[in-house]
Amino acid sequence: MSTKSERACMLCGIIQPMKKFKAIGCPNCESLLHFASDSAQIAECTSPSFEGLVALGQDNKGSWVARWLRIDSFVPGLYAVKVNGKLPLDVVDSLERADVYYRPRDGTAED
Repeated sequence: MSTKSERACMLCGIIQPMKKFKAIGCPNCESLLHFASDSAQIAECTSPSFEGLVALGQDNKGSWVARWLRIDSFVPGLYAVKVNGKLPLDVVDSLERADVYYRPRDGTAED
C-alpha cells in the first residue's frame, strides 16, 4: 500500500506524509538522517513504495509484532512491514561510523 504523498523511512519504517518529513523529520531517526527541510535527503532515505501496515501504540514493549519488526523502541505511529528500496551507501557508511547497524527493511536482510 502507498499513497502519493506518504513515504516510509528506510531506516525505521515509519510512514508519514512527505510534508511531515520535511517539517519535522523522522521522529525516530532525525538525529541520524537529518530529514527536516532537506528534500533530497527525504527522497534518498524514504520510499513511496511499501507493503503492510502496523499501528504501534503507546504500550509497544509487550507487542510481539513490534519486536519482530524491531520497532518496539520507536514512537507510536504507523509503520510499514516492508519498505522497498535501500539506503544509499554513503548514508550506510555514516550510520556505521555512528555505531548504528543498518538492516534493510525490504525483506533482503538475514538474521
